[in-house]
Amino acid sequence: MNKFIVKTITYMTVLLGCIACHDDLLNQPTREHLSSSIFWETTNDAEYALNGAVADIRHLFDRDYYLVAMGEYVYVRGNVLQGTSATSDPSSALKKGAAYDGFYELNPAGYGNSFSNMYKYCYGGINRCNYVIEGIQNMINRETSQDNIETLESFVGEAKLYRALIYLRLISMWGDVPYIDERIYYKEEADTLSRRPIKYIKDRMLEDLDYAYTKLPNTPSKYGRLAKPAALALRGKVNLYWASWNKFGWPELDTFTPNDQEAQDAYTAAASDFRKVIDEFGLQLFRNGEPGTCDPLGKAENLPNYYYLFTNVANGNSEFIIAFTHGGVGTDQGESLMRDLAGRTLEYGQCWVTPRFEIADRYQDLTTGDFREALVPMSPTVTDARTTENSAINPASYDNRDYRLKSTLLWDYEMIMGIYDKAETGFSPFIYKTWGVNNFEINGQLYKTYETDGCLTGYVFRKFVRNYAGQGRDEGDVDWPVIRLADVYLMYAEAVNFANLGAEKDYAIQMVNRVRHRGNLPALSAEKTATQEAFFEAIEQERIVELIGEGQRPFDLRRWRKIEERFCPPGDPDGYTIRDTWGNPPSGYSHSGTFFQNATNQIYERCYIFAIPESERNRNPNLTQNKPWL
Repeated sequence: MNKFIVKTITYMTVLLGCIACHDDLLNQPTREHLSSSIFWETTNDAEYALNGAVADIRHLFDRDYYLVAMGEYVYVRGNVLQGTSATSDPSSALKKGAAYDGFYELNPAGYGNSFSNMYKYCYGGINRCNYVIEGIQNMINRETSQDNIETLESFVGEAKLYRALIYLRLISMWGDVPYIDERIYYKEEADTLSRRPIKYIKDRMLEDLDYAYTKLPNTPSKYGRLAKPAALALRGKVNLYWASWNKFGWPELDTFTPNDQEAQDAYTAAASDFRKVIDEFGLQLFRNGEPGTCDPLGKAENLPNYYYLFTNVANGNSEFIIAFTHGGVGTDQGESLMRDLAGRTLEYGQCWVTPRFEIADRYQDLTTGDFREALVPMSPTVTDARTTENSAINPASYDNRDYRLKSTLLWDYEMIMGIYDKAETGFSPFIYKTWGVNNFEINGQLYKTYETDGCLTGYVFRKFVRNYAGQGRDEGDVDWPVIRLADVYLMYAEAVNFANLGAEKDYAIQMVNRVRHRGNLPALSAEKTATQEAFFEAIEQERIVELIGEGQRPFDLRRWRKIEERFCPPGDPDGYTIRDTWGNPPSGYSHSGTFFQNATNQIYERCYIFAIPESERNRNPNLTQNKPWL
């Protein structure tokens, strides 16, 4: 048999072994080493192994748009994630996003015991990284060519970077967790591990990222590979999270004691790493951060550059510092953005994920650079509701706002290109609850209105939704961003602000203004940066609108201790009620209207730290439980 075919079959057997062991924490590969006479011979073998691991790890992150429903601006409905892991094909389950499986409907409360599969698959990803690191390190020990050694070390650097990325997710959700940095051969070894303090894990993550920074090239060797900016950006993010926990506290993690000096040192270290990413590698925002062209209300032929940032036009752009690639049509490695975020009019999308009504008010006025008067929900049955100033169903209420609004949302009478059977079907107007109406007249032209049975808020996403034909709803080829340059700008500003690095504050303000310029907004006024609190609010505002739907908001809310502030305090008899553009709480699905009503402290505590899965504790008697879940 051809030697290449033998290598391919052998490695894929191991990879599928990794995927298939759903009952084991580590989803382990087969016990035996691959023989060096078959595999682990060339740098191509090493890269092939790394690619296989990354393709699998991708599914831990590329549906993070589900996670943002823990915050206040995105709604995830129905049974989108229920039961996928029960499929008869385990590898297919993982590809469908089984790491996110386990809850019926994700909301701002009640999610802390819903991520058992995420916990399990994170360790599966770590074991894959360890497997690749071990195999390539053995090659390095045998290698005599310095060029080959450098290439192999860069692959080890990538694997260590991904391992650190997964551990950041684990400790952000569960706090102290077991730490594994070598390949586990027997599941029984994993079933006796105790939890390690987050400081220990944080230090090991920084060691991995130090190695990655040293060994990775300045620029990616090819599309999909990582480079030094990725190591610096993630190292900065780890330090930023560590600083946040030390500054704001994490009382639900009773093994952790905040320390002001630790916070100061970590903020300073984070700012230093982010500054290097910004200054030393020639990275640029997509299309230089220019706003681009924004069609008037009711038109969508020319959309702002921010929209195209989340299409395949931006694939491989330097703004995407860490991103997961997708294969597109016929590869079985496509993304599902159109299925999850679009309605039936676009390849029969299911609209599982929609913006909440509350997000629209965050988009500021292009003239003043500040917030507008709040939108007023109004039913179309009310006389003149479509023309009343500030009415949520009056299209004019959305005019002259941050360009990222039109790039991100569809509101009443906004257009989107319909796509069916991979072909364009013409523009379709979105009109809330007027679904799939033929021959709907607008300005003398006839349209079929946007059809969706899943929108309960009055808005749907335009961001992430492809406007080009040729791909089915699960066949997309769009890169999924994990860390973008715009995110680095904002994290840098946050670190500078909280570290009181006065000499860098002007530069930090410039970075925030670069992000604002993308929305065609004026620079921040002096009032918005005059104090630490004011500047933080400006940074948070940009994180909300710039990173909407990208999985960042729930982690920001938790590390800043902002859940009670952004929703309502414990014991509030009214709770926090969300509404749609007509003024009604979304209906038809459970837990979709009011949250935290008469909530106890424990309910909030269980949002700040997740439950160690009972299935893992039953298997491993050494796993303790987090305090709010005892």
